[in-house]
Amino acid sequence: MKGKGSPFGVHRVIEPKGILPQPAKVLNNNMEEIYDNEMRVNVEVLNVDSASFTQIKEQAGGDIEKIKEIILGIVRECGKLKNPVTGSGGMFIGTVDKVGDALKEKKKVKEGDKIASLVSLSLTPLRIDEIIEVRKDVDQVVIKGQAILFESAIFSVLPDDIPEKLALAVLDVAGAPAQTAKLVKPGDTVVIVGAYGKSGVLCAYEAKKRAGVTGRVIGIGRKKDKLDALKDLGYYDDLVQADATDSVECYEKISEITEGKLCDVVINNVNIPNTEMASILMCKEQGIVYFFSMATSFTKAALGAEGIGKDVNMIIGNGYSKDHDHITIDIVRQSKKIRELYEKMYA
Repeated sequence: MKGKGSPFGVHRVIEPKGILPQPAKVLNNNMEEIYDNEMRVNVEVLNVDSASFTQIKEQAGGDIEKIKEIILGIVRECGKLKNPVTGSGGMFIGTVDKVGDALKEKKKVKEGDKIASLVSLSLTPLRIDEIIEVRKDVDQVVIKGQAILFESAIFSVLPDDIPEKLALAVLDVAGAPAQTAKLVKPGDTVVIVGAYGKSGVLCAYEAKKRAGVTGRVIGIGRKKDKLDALKDLGYYDDLVQADATDSVECYEKISEITEGKLCDVVINNVNIPNTEMASILMCKEQGIVYFFSMATSFTKAALGAEGIGKDVNMIIGNGYSKDHDHITIDIVRQSKKIRELYEKMYA
């Protein structure tokens, strides 16, 4: 075992030197000998970020073998899974193989524990020995391989009462519902862009709980059949069919159903680009726009808001919020409907 490395993983950066692992181009993914403040994990499933997987799937034309080639190529070149187009990664589940001496007390984890990483694959040293299966409908890739977690990395020991692949799927977006819980106040009107997505449904649950009986939760999505499937959940007061890349259409529809008042909080969860202006237009002055989507261009958002003279508070979608893993797993425990829906999709 090597000596102590940087708590942030800077010692694993090959190119360019001196920067943090996330913006780095290439990481050292040698798994043979770890630093004493690292943890090596035998990886079983990658849950690829939705924006990243959508881009890879489109690049591959939906072909499974081409998806495998693209993913293997990225990891071979970069030592991590950081999509060069979207800049995003995802997360994994696996079994702890080796814990460095300096982490054994600090992390309270032991070899053999099944965990889910809560830091992005875009900063995680990863080696893939084999891709066993690509589950392209749920953005998951079953592999044989290993990964390194740094001293600063966060993770969650998987619960016994939730199927592993379901836990992985919801923990991948745990930041979104946890941030929603912070942002939504009683009586707020909230619109969720990407209403039927994985993070969208979880955010709807939290938004409805926080906004209360005097609040209103509106869901927006392009596909009518998927919107119709959400009606029985009971977490949306209104469901609106609209294309989030059509900012004027979204604005007009939300303006109509809110009688021109617009929304206190807009939560953007979609995995495609060019939805920034729809989110901004649907928000009232001094309201909050929360961009959780990794497909967001913050240049477009900032300059777009300036261009229409809209004074709104725009929040970057931090994937981490205190206790976000517990908050999200508890949603699955508390909501029988969400659990049943997600078990069909992911478990």
